[in-house]
Amino acid sequence: MDQGAHCTAEMELLEAGSRITTFSTSPSDEGQNQPKAEIACQVRKESPENGDLQDFSASLSPNSSMTTKELQEYWRNEKRQRRQVKLLFEIPSTRIVEHHLSKYVMYKIIILQTGSFDSKKSVIERRYSDFEKLHRNLLEEFREEMEDVTFPKKCLTGNFTEEIINERKLAFKDYLRLLYSMKYIRKSKKFIDFLTRRELQEAYGCLRGGHYTKALEILLEVIGLQERLMRGNPVAIVPTLCAIVVCHKDLENPARAFEYGEEALSRLHVHTSHRYYIPLLETMITLAYELGKDFLSLQEKLEEWKAKKDPIRVFTLKELAVREYVQ
Repeated sequence: MDQGAHCTAEMELLEAGSRITTFSTSPSDEGQNQPKAEIACQVRKESPENGDLQDFSASLSPNSSMTTKELQEYWRNEKRQRRQVKLLFEIPSTRIVEHHLSKYVMYKIIILQTGSFDSKKSVIERRYSDFEKLHRNLLEEFREEMEDVTFPKKCLTGNFTEEIINERKLAFKDYLRLLYSMKYIRKSKKFIDFLTRRELQEAYGCLRGGHYTKALEILLEVIGLQERLMRGNPVAIVPTLCAIVVCHKDLENPARAFEYGEEALSRLHVHTSHRYYIPLLETMITLAYELGKDFLSLQEKLEEWKAKKDPIRVFTLKELAVREYVQ
């Protein structure tokens, strides 16, 4: 192979390599604007011998028999999945609520995801006092990090004027953006609760009241936001997944219940001591039997767990679900 052809093949491979991982969520990505020749030069520095290129390419893929084209496509998919996910906060509108002797402004918050091909958005509403409570709670734990974070002050008069409302819309948008930019704050329970707890309380209230359709509607909205907020903690959304299982099961939709149950169970495969594990396993056995699916493997897992643990009282999945968010 002549030198030019070798260089071309090398650059094709390098485009697919996992070493090229400098991605951002904005269109002005430095890696995208970098010339291919420069990229090739960088990776040649990382790979001391050109003769090692073939071994390097084989190590990138789980299948060493992949063609160069297949390898490139494989790593394109990998990079899409690993692209950093960020959230954007927009407050496009408000509404004034008058309830008995109280009057307040509700701010509509739209939460958008960037860095992936998922265009689904989450929509919630919060009032000034909700933001104020969040700020106060965060200061208790993150006072040093919050040192330069400003919060819109209360006004004695004029709270319902268009000017004040528009100012606060912009202020709260910047406030959420700044909080989310701080790693420890965006992962904190207090921040996540601010964005999800109200809706979850409503959903579980509906579930306890037997209003499964309404509960399911809310839970399906919330779980998308939970997944975005808690990407590094997959077990955290297991209760919500299990509540969805309960709703689908009581609405006589076993196939959908089983689907969400499988997702929840996959998140607990190394967390068998989790309080939801055995109730979920028992429910999945029932659903699998009803659907004509393999329930013996699930039964084996249950028996294996029982053999290792002392007999204790275990709640059913529904009993656990109705206990969530009880005031």
